[in-house]
Amino acid sequence: MSDFKGRREDDRLLTGQGRYTADWNFPGQLYAAFLRSDRAHAVIKELNTTQAKSSGGVVAVFTGEDVAHFRTPPPMVKFPLKVPHRDVLARGRVRYVGQEIALVVATTAAAAQDAVEKIEIDYEELPAVVDAAAALEADAPQLHDDVPGNLAGTYEYGDAAATADAMRRAAHVTRLTLDSTRVSGNPMEPKACSVVYDAASDSYDVYAASQGMSMMLPNFSAITGVPAERVRIRAQDVGGGFGIRSQAYPEYCALMHAAKTLRKPVKWVGSRFETIVSDHHGRAAQLHGELALDAQGNFIAARFHWIVNAGAYLSQAGPLINTLNPSTHAINAYRIPVIFGRHQLVLTNTTATTAYRGAGRPNVTYLMERLVDEAARELAADRVELRRRNLIPKEAFPYKTPVGSTYDSGDPPGELELALKHSDWASFESRRTDSRKRGKLRGIGCAMFVEPSGGGASAQEQAAIKFGESGDATLHVLSGPSGQGHETMFADLVAEVLALPQDRIVVKPSDPDGPALMGGGTVGSRSMMSHGAALFATAQQVVKKGLELAAKDLEVAAQDVEFRGGKYRVKGTDIAVGFAEVARRHKSALDTQGGIPTPTAFPGGAHVAEVEIDPDTGVIEVASYVAVDDSGRVLNHTLVEGQLHGGIAQGIGQVLAEHCVYDASGQLLTGSFMDYAMPRPEMLTSVRLYDHSVPSPTNPLGAKGAGEAGTTGAIPALANAVIDALRPLGIHHLDFPHSPARIWAAIAKARNGLRYWRADAQKGA
Repeated sequence: MSDFKGRREDDRLLTGQGRYTADWNFPGQLYAAFLRSDRAHAVIKELNTTQAKSSGGVVAVFTGEDVAHFRTPPPMVKFPLKVPHRDVLARGRVRYVGQEIALVVATTAAAAQDAVEKIEIDYEELPAVVDAAAALEADAPQLHDDVPGNLAGTYEYGDAAATADAMRRAAHVTRLTLDSTRVSGNPMEPKACSVVYDAASDSYDVYAASQGMSMMLPNFSAITGVPAERVRIRAQDVGGGFGIRSQAYPEYCALMHAAKTLRKPVKWVGSRFETIVSDHHGRAAQLHGELALDAQGNFIAARFHWIVNAGAYLSQAGPLINTLNPSTHAINAYRIPVIFGRHQLVLTNTTATTAYRGAGRPNVTYLMERLVDEAARELAADRVELRRRNLIPKEAFPYKTPVGSTYDSGDPPGELELALKHSDWASFESRRTDSRKRGKLRGIGCAMFVEPSGGGASAQEQAAIKFGESGDATLHVLSGPSGQGHETMFADLVAEVLALPQDRIVVKPSDPDGPALMGGGTVGSRSMMSHGAALFATAQQVVKKGLELAAKDLEVAAQDVEFRGGKYRVKGTDIAVGFAEVARRHKSALDTQGGIPTPTAFPGGAHVAEVEIDPDTGVIEVASYVAVDDSGRVLNHTLVEGQLHGGIAQGIGQVLAEHCVYDASGQLLTGSFMDYAMPRPEMLTSVRLYDHSVPSPTNPLGAKGAGEAGTTGAIPALANAVIDALRPLGIHHLDFPHSPARIWAAIAKARNGLRYWRADAQKGA
């Protein structure tokens, strides 16, 4: 690809000309506000909206009975599940704090919010359960009559008998239980939606943040019963996706009903609290793992048990990313011949959980990489050598895992060696000694990972290229723009194939007025390998079409024409015509809709984190971070590095700070940025990125995913580094987040260890 000159979307976004959901306004629009439950579990004995309806500026108040005909969307999995019905607006009972109960529509946003506060509710409190393991107990409160025991489903993979046999024969088995804490996606753009209803066509324009309309459209149709062709989702700029912007939220469907009933546009912009309390959350799983080794230190089996906190209802993607998704790479980067996993999806009185940057992948690597470090400690083995012994060698790719998935390409040993070199792992002990002299604890941690990318519900990923009167090209793909630089990369890709100037290419991702395309949205680190490769293949088809047209223009046979350097040239002569001229002359004759079989690949990497801890305050400094990644063929290093930086920051955020906390009664205690700690710039001051790519054979570009790799590698690498720093005090386990208060408390509890460590440090000094 050509040298990077900046993102084409930056001028618009940096000068305030971007158009996010809240920026859309329509003639005669009304404003909406939602009444949400302040109880985690209760019967609604009475709902009185009389005062709200008579409040100034109020046009209508809608309750659950008005949308009782709306249905529950099916999850994205086929294995047996008990799916509880979810009302768009609660009827008779609420099951988590933040659940939507009523919708007020008024002439101003303030009037709508004032009226919400005048709705009277008489509740009958019910006992709540917020912990997934506790929800499985026989005497736990039951959330849904049709989901006995609060267990929505159990997913198993691998060979239980062979794994049990290997465990019995093992020379050593390491066991570990970890808490992958619940986190909030918290995109820059809070949840918002506007709906415009057109009575003449009985259709809707829905303005909402989206990671691709092909994912959200079936959801709208399943809930409301409106055919997908009569719902147009419009998202020009999206302030962050992270996996939580793929589903039609209940608010959006209620707004559709209001817009049709009132025959006017209805606009709603949520608060940050509403985003935190009602956007689907991420992670929230208890991870139990066992790793079996033989006498030589070879990994011979692994067994996992996840208890997943699915929330009060099942999100569309949640069951998938907590079952099938992690099973495909459960062995991580290691040769493990047998494996067995059991993942339980449990309902609790909390917000539903879904895909969040990494979508199950970080849980896999966190559990496996902590197991490897613990096995090394228990066996008094070198943790790097233990990894070297068990990594999948480059020559073994494509590598078929025990659950049937196939890693397409990679070089884990090469990634590890580069990470060790660039992190200066060999001289770490001298840096640890220097830190001890200053009264600081220092640790270093390594993490290997292999993760799935790509895939989707459709067998094909399609794209279209259309040409206008002046020969300008318009690119149509199903991606959802949320900060990754798609406008730039897709245009660059096609410009290189067709030799068109950048200013003659327009990108229209997920355009509801464009051609009907098959494919998926921007999830699963799939954009370049799926959407980009589909555009690349389509552009090549355009070039082939142009051969016939150029041959006519040049008055020669098509077989005598070649395309090279942006020109159709008569072979062996200087007679030529540029593609831009052919496009100008023939316009729509070059219009092409093409595609590729939906690809899947397995990117990977090796990350090393180094930390220093002040034992007197518990403050952790990330002293160094080195990431070696295999993202397949990299077409734009700057944008890939931006994706890796963002992912690493979010991974570090989960380890050091982020945590959605519910009390025993189900109240969310972290509903604002005053209480929910977001990652901060000072958490990541030294990061170095290195590319060690092996192109994927599964798509024309050779690309793999990059968007989630940073998160997947950062969580286990940093966790291992923190535990390594604390080990001299006798601390070998600590749950997230590793906040200063939690670190300080753990050190204080291990005061004897701290005393001995300080005595040794003074001797060394």
